[in-house]
Amino acid sequence: MKQRILVVSHGHPDFSLGGAEIAAYNLFEAFKNNDDVEDTWFLARADRGRGVTGQIHKRRDNEYLWEQGIADWHLMKSAHQESITTWFVDLLKSLKPTVVHIHHYAHIGLEFIRAIKKYDSSIKVYLTLHEYMAICKHNGQMVKTGEGMKLCSSESFDECRGCFPEHTAEDFWLRKHTFKSTFDLADGFISPSEFLRQRYINWGINENEIVVIENGQSNLPPLEPRAIQEDETRNRFGFFGQVNPYKGIDILLEALRSMTKEERKQVLVEIHGANIEAQSGEFQTKIKKLAKKLIAEGCLRWVGPYRPDEQRNRLQEVDWVVVPSIWWENSPMVIQEAFTAGRPLIVSNIGGMAEKVDDGVNGLHFSARNPQSLAKVMLNATSKTLWMELSENIEAPISYADCAIEHLNFFN
Repeated sequence: MKQRILVVSHGHPDFSLGGAEIAAYNLFEAFKNNDDVEDTWFLARADRGRGVTGQIHKRRDNEYLWEQGIADWHLMKSAHQESITTWFVDLLKSLKPTVVHIHHYAHIGLEFIRAIKKYDSSIKVYLTLHEYMAICKHNGQMVKTGEGMKLCSSESFDECRGCFPEHTAEDFWLRKHTFKSTFDLADGFISPSEFLRQRYINWGINENEIVVIENGQSNLPPLEPRAIQEDETRNRFGFFGQVNPYKGIDILLEALRSMTKEERKQVLVEIHGANIEAQSGEFQTKIKKLAKKLIAEGCLRWVGPYRPDEQRNRLQEVDWVVVPSIWWENSPMVIQEAFTAGRPLIVSNIGGMAEKVDDGVNGLHFSARNPQSLAKVMLNATSKTLWMELSENIEAPISYADCAIEHLNFFN
């Protein structure tokens, strides 16, 4: 039987360029081109400044926007409850999906998952987990609040109270029960990394119900190496992504600062990042202060945000991609994008980053949160022979089409 698939995301790439939103939309596009799919649609939460009306609007053919939000982040309760049992269920009646594939429930809430099964229990529901939000209230990062942002390796109701003292241990028990009872309605789960899969198995998902499928990428050929003179080194490093406290951009800038002036002359770092203006004033001040002297010295370029269609041109001008995140990450989209472009990576040695990048094979690891360790690895990486060796070992990531096939095999 050919499937009719509704893909649900917490954002639309037209408005929000996060990795999960882009992965969800790319998979939707791949389903459209698969002969085993009768029809497919994309439903994304929209925030267009009109408040939470609950309305569902057509964006373009087979694409819809839902003006939904969250009233209670602790229990992930939807802000517009009535629209779940009216307009959302009306959409299900109209589209008649056989599968609803959910890429996120943030900004939407959990209740719509239950509404799907209540309307028609034969509709299969699958959930792709992009981080640890069900396990950790702190933005799903499994990082403690407060100074230092220490890493967590598992849930603990008492330790959760340390981050959120306004809640009791019983509150956190209720939170887990709310998430778990909703997740129990799903027919299966997809994780883009084995690391995240194991975290959720430890939390309570049956190991036979969660599989690893990496996010798909374009099947474009690798980029040519950056053109350099014979006496030049592979010394250009690029940071791509969100500029926020979890992505470790301060670690990268501190690594530069820890080098001697002569060592800094040997490297050039480019920041291709967005949304620093959305961060706290304290974080902005810290980053801008670190960057100012380095930019003046010539070892740092703040290039700024980019559109997805601009990324390959920017990757062409760097040798290495640096992912210095201070949290576990799952499967940062930038890792697969760098591999598609044929660029080796330097990554923190934790979580999905350590899983996806094989140290000394297709990239390099440094000790997470350690600027001196990152500085040492960057200086060693300027070797032409090392870059060539690692870049030749890069294997192309799974394509959009093959990613869709793996999903359909799991759905069937």
